[in-house]
Amino acid sequence: MQRLAAQSEGEQVVDALLTASRLLVAIAARSLAAVEETLTLPQYRMLVVLDTQGPSSLARLAEHLEVNPSTALRMVERLTAAGMVAKVAYPANRREVRLHLTPTGWQVVRQVTEKRREEIARIVDAMPPERREDLVAALRAFSDAGGEPPADLPSLPGWT
Repeated sequence: MQRLAAQSEGEQVVDALLTASRLLVAIAARSLAAVEETLTLPQYRMLVVLDTQGPSSLARLAEHLEVNPSTALRMVERLTAAGMVAKVAYPANRREVRLHLTPTGWQVVRQVTEKRREEIARIVDAMPPERREDLVAALRAFSDAGGEPPADLPSLPGWT
């Protein structure tokens, strides 16, 4: 208790989020391993970005993921070999390649998200009901401030 009293409100928020993020990373890792054992968290993040942002150039994708283009290229090569990402020539500039999520990649994102949703739902059910509304408001504000789109993933056109 004395440690909390000595911390500023901002420090308490950061510490609480760090603790929650450890839990969320563990949930993400378990859900990913349950669906696709060879996929890393950074590779999965790339799939999610392609899913939520749509087709992208390698440079834009590397920028969004905050990695070097060479790192993004290695990730793309592995995901292309796994059939989760496709490289398509950009019609306006045939020298430029657009990266697209394939139906396989789309399915992986959906399956991992569903596993995460199930585990998070179990944790939420263990929370006192009166605290859930505050949690929703706080997490929405945090996600908005970080620029993260909502987890309500749209369907791929033509897919159910």
